[in-house]
Amino acid sequence: MSPVLGKPLNRVDGPDKVTGTGRYCGEIVLPGLAYGLIVGASVASGRVVSIDETAARAAGGVYGILTHENTPKVANAPVLIPSLAGNPAPGMSFFPMQDDTVHYWGQPVAVVVADSLEGAAHAAALLDITYESSTPVATIEDGRAAAYEAKTLFGGLMPAHDERGDVAGALAKSDVTIDQTYHYAANHHNPLETGVTTAQWDSDQLTLWNSTMGVRADQLTVARLLGIPLSDIRVITHYVGGGFGSKAMVWPHVTLAAMAARHVRRPVRLALTRPQSFTSNGHREEQEQRIRVGASRDGMLTAIRQEKLAVTSHFDDWAEPATGVSSEIYGCANYLGAHHLIRGNTMTATFTRAPGESLESFTLETAMDRLAYELDMDPIELRVKNHPPVDSHGNPWSSDGLAECLRRGADLFGWADRDPTPGVREDGHYLVGTGVAAAAYPVAFMMPVQRARARIFNDGSAVVQTGAAEFGIGVLTAMSQVGADALGVDMDVLRFEAGDTDLPNTTSAVGSMGATMQSSAVHNAGTTLRNQLVAHAVNDDKSPLHGLATRDVRVESGRMVSTLDPSIGESYADLLQRNRLLDMEALGSWTPPPLDTPHGLFTFGAQFAEVGVDKDLGLVRVRRMLGVFAPGRVLNPKLARSQLLGGMLWGLSQALLEGNQIDRQSGRWALNNLGEYLVPVHADVPDIQVEFVEVDDDVVGPLGAKGIGEVGQVGAAAAIANAVFHATGRRMNELPMTAEVVMNGGGAG
Repeated sequence: MSPVLGKPLNRVDGPDKVTGTGRYCGEIVLPGLAYGLIVGASVASGRVVSIDETAARAAGGVYGILTHENTPKVANAPVLIPSLAGNPAPGMSFFPMQDDTVHYWGQPVAVVVADSLEGAAHAAALLDITYESSTPVATIEDGRAAAYEAKTLFGGLMPAHDERGDVAGALAKSDVTIDQTYHYAANHHNPLETGVTTAQWDSDQLTLWNSTMGVRADQLTVARLLGIPLSDIRVITHYVGGGFGSKAMVWPHVTLAAMAARHVRRPVRLALTRPQSFTSNGHREEQEQRIRVGASRDGMLTAIRQEKLAVTSHFDDWAEPATGVSSEIYGCANYLGAHHLIRGNTMTATFTRAPGESLESFTLETAMDRLAYELDMDPIELRVKNHPPVDSHGNPWSSDGLAECLRRGADLFGWADRDPTPGVREDGHYLVGTGVAAAAYPVAFMMPVQRARARIFNDGSAVVQTGAAEFGIGVLTAMSQVGADALGVDMDVLRFEAGDTDLPNTTSAVGSMGATMQSSAVHNAGTTLRNQLVAHAVNDDKSPLHGLATRDVRVESGRMVSTLDPSIGESYADLLQRNRLLDMEALGSWTPPPLDTPHGLFTFGAQFAEVGVDKDLGLVRVRRMLGVFAPGRVLNPKLARSQLLGGMLWGLSQALLEGNQIDRQSGRWALNNLGEYLVPVHADVPDIQVEFVEVDDDVVGPLGAKGIGEVGQVGAAAAIANAVFHATGRRMNELPMTAEVVMNGGGAG
């Protein structure tokens, strides 16, 4: 049993963060640092007619102003390729300030650089910009008539149409059918730290301190846009104040900071303001989903047809997928999933926590709850009955656990005592209800080879390195545990270094890929070095371990010990010092399974919620939540539980609070600050319980760890909506479920 792996250890970066000694990208101190500020377009459709800089330049302290008239042309046009480790990863196939066209409100039309942030803001306010504007296409209703069926999603990463069997025929023959339409408001990421980049040129060498979820993606993207060699650009990020998807792709402000620094010939820090974070790094798009489900009277699904309509930008076919989970989680021979898009005056949407899965699961899981009531079946048994042992291609799951999660959750939640009749349980002024939803998130892989480096010094201390970024999810802690376990040393003698393109490459920790891919590379680096050290010892005639087979040597706390006679052994430090070696190191690599691996790859879970709904006001109060998940091997239960809690809370927020609308006349987001765009506060947080179901997985990696960053949000909103129905008898077809939606019968559909 490992002394560190799988233990709920405290975060190794905790002291740096609570004492303020940890540096974020907006806190880098450089001599001669200037401050840049983006000026966003105040129209959503049109062009810039003129920019009068006279008053701004006269304000004093201004080093330079970039507009479309003097911004350098990018060496290569951005192409949306969301492979965050192996290819450039621009957030959209558009780079601003290359001409006078305005595609969306807030699009950068100028960058002001001054000797202080306040000076830059003052000068930016003095720019006199004249526009020629036209009526924007801002919402689904504006462009419904011009909708078209997309061919691919995520910039070509996955198909937009998925079909098998005869859906129309199966629906026509089904004993019971459900046909519902749902409307979902746009969501924004809003991490504590907005996007911020500090750029410095040293001759032709560019260094970027960027708040990013993946330093390699930044290096590849900026190098391509600027037309410079990869060896001439270094990206560093020690700590990041959250991302949720907003920092997975590389947005224009990163390259604009580099351009501005070159223009004024001094380092420049460019930070997005909070309002700009609503228009500068993507969002979860407004969308409409329709689902038709057919079943036989015994509860077996016969057909699923799920279709999505959303607004995309002028330059990209981008939509969150609405079919990845719904096509797999339940066995159904007849399935059709399709995506339709509307080209609108918006920036390209992007990955937002559980991108696609959180809303497609709401559509599917509320439909399954409707079906359970139509069939007079328990909602849990309906789900268990339809969950297959194989995926849609007939491949067995690498590991499953969904039925176990649902049943374990039912026991913990007291589901057996539930009266399924809607609207009969009261507590004072509240109607009380409970709901359940299944959760699933795909296990994905990027970039064929992941790498890490392990190094042991002759005093017994060690360092493990990868390029991974720490953006609040606990990478430094979990990978320290993996490295210490693989190398066989204690945590207090190991340092983990990350967040730098000069370090070996591992993928961005996005799409719940970090735990699997980074831990596999770190594990292989540590075990490779440990095996080298053991081999060195057994072949060293001065070692007490000399002559033993390597299999007969174990390592504990940096000491190699004979398994045949535990009194025989020596430390790494003794071995290195005797041989006059300052250190030894090893580069470990890991190649993930191929895309056509004959296994279904998902992390499964179950969500439960209890709500109270005010009888007169329609206000929903979540009283308790329970999530049970089967993520394979858990590297650190404390970190894992925190990640899942965060996802469940975002599901609560998505269900009841978060939503933004675009003004149809101006094309401007109605909400652009945290005073109006609502997220949960402590008073909104209920009693939340997280439990794990253990499953073994020898397919996803050497440690059997699957991602948990996203699955915690999947199904949470649906469980709440199903609980609202149980409390009130009203079905919810719109998110967020505001008091008006609840009182008016559930919204769209």
